[in-house]
Amino acid sequence: GTTNSAVAVWSENGPRLIPNGLGDMLTPSAVSLLDNGDVFVGMAARERQPTHPERTATAFKRLMGTAQETKLGKKSYRAEELSALVLAQLKADVEASTGSEVTEAVITVPAYFNDKQRKATRRAGQLAGLSVRRLLNEPTAAALAFGINERADREPFLVFDLGGGTFDVSIVEVFDGIVEVRASSGDNRLGGEDFNEVLAAWAVKQIGADKIDTSDRKTVERLRQAAEMARRALSETDSTEMRVIAGGAEHSLTITADAFELEAADLIKRLRDPVLRSLRDSDIHAESLSDVVLVGGGTRMPIVRKTITRMFGRFPNTAVHPDHAVALGAAVQAGLLGKDAALDEVRLTDVCPFTLGVASSEYDHMGRLHTGIFSPIIDRNTPIPASRVSSFGTIRDNQSEVEFPIYQGEARLVEGNVLLGNIRVPVPPKPAGHVAIECRFTYDSSGLLEVDVSVPETGVTRNAVIVDQDDGMSAAEIASRRAALAKLKVHPRDEAENAAVMARAQRCYEGFTGDRRDHVGRCILAFEAVLAKQDPRLIDEARAVLVSQLDELEGERYL
Repeated sequence: GTTNSAVAVWSENGPRLIPNGLGDMLTPSAVSLLDNGDVFVGMAARERQPTHPERTATAFKRLMGTAQETKLGKKSYRAEELSALVLAQLKADVEASTGSEVTEAVITVPAYFNDKQRKATRRAGQLAGLSVRRLLNEPTAAALAFGINERADREPFLVFDLGGGTFDVSIVEVFDGIVEVRASSGDNRLGGEDFNEVLAAWAVKQIGADKIDTSDRKTVERLRQAAEMARRALSETDSTEMRVIAGGAEHSLTITADAFELEAADLIKRLRDPVLRSLRDSDIHAESLSDVVLVGGGTRMPIVRKTITRMFGRFPNTAVHPDHAVALGAAVQAGLLGKDAALDEVRLTDVCPFTLGVASSEYDHMGRLHTGIFSPIIDRNTPIPASRVSSFGTIRDNQSEVEFPIYQGEARLVEGNVLLGNIRVPVPPKPAGHVAIECRFTYDSSGLLEVDVSVPETGVTRNAVIVDQDDGMSAAEIASRRAALAKLKVHPRDEAENAAVMARAQRCYEGFTGDRRDHVGRCILAFEAVLAKQDPRLIDEARAVLVSQLDELEGERYL
């Protein structure tokens, strides 16, 4: 996930979540590089973000499928490399819990991830030493867990999945042991992180932009952290205090739930379009839905639940755990792939999240040629696996070749869509329109697209399995990057809890002023003294005391 990740396995008793080294079911999707080259992954890394922002990365899932790199210290990493470190940590947690080596995995992705983002996710799994058996859409995974738990036929229901960085909507139906996805839609740039940004911007306005140095990364991270804590608090209360350290001074601001809703109005509006699109594509009216199921930590926000209630005229279903459902559904899919006898009667059908097609040219009624027009072959929300064929013709006299640029997206002009690849096929030289060419797209459940272009007149066929041309890596390159990542010394599990508490204490020290800061400093010294004794029993006791002291200071544990 963008903010947190989770892992589950399929067992004889059904799907089971695996705790990390700290005993938590959620592992922050955070990576922090220490000065000596060691790496923290998870809570210890996230706690270092306010104090070491230049060496810590979060929310890198949003960069998947791009060439953009994140700099940690003097080194730069691609999003899939950072994701691989998180996946490797989850892999290690499962191995520690089960005592068995993990070699294969089902990895979930937002339903609206495009081809490049999906391939980058698959590469991340490979870099983590995993054979990725299946990429599963996150709302589909949640629906699978929900459907399996119910074990009964259900009229169409909507899965509303608002996570830390992405928003997905899927309409699902369960009948005769089949979990069928009718439609999916979403927004890859909308999530809890955006609501944090809204609160941070509000705080800057209240304090005064001239009093906050937004070019200083530590100040920005402290502001972001304060905003996140305020957002979480507003999920439980009608108002909360937002405390920000900036410009050498402490600023205390009070924000109400109503004020937050007003500030986040533009984000709330963006929740509506994917819902409407999925209803239109599935030809299902809102009143025909049997349930609206909430998934993702973002759905805990009262302003989101209030919006959903207004939108559908009913209260949403909160029966599934918003943070655990996706991982549990992935485990169900793993059981299906493993052909577990308990799941023999369950089948899953998914849909193609984006329209797939080619670039074409058309003449208008004035005889002018327009190029770069998107010609769909497989429409979005077509059940997969699917195979569709379209016919095309030459547009110029005596053409010797026809080019088929392959795109994914919804824009009328291909320049607004994602280029996936290109195929050329030779044709016999004849007058324009006298040579027919057939283009067939075949799309499977793992998001693999195969394209066949043939000329019936000559029998010539060209075939391609679409790969990521811009970011694709050979097996040798993947092995090389895996080796480079392996050189990073990831802290062992038995040190992770101490590291997370120390990072949290350091963050608190920098976040407080006056007597509270002095108190935190003394607490840190006391804990460091116990760590130096290297006695596990004493360390456990001292850590519990330190956590209790920090909880009392902060009012709640920062998650």
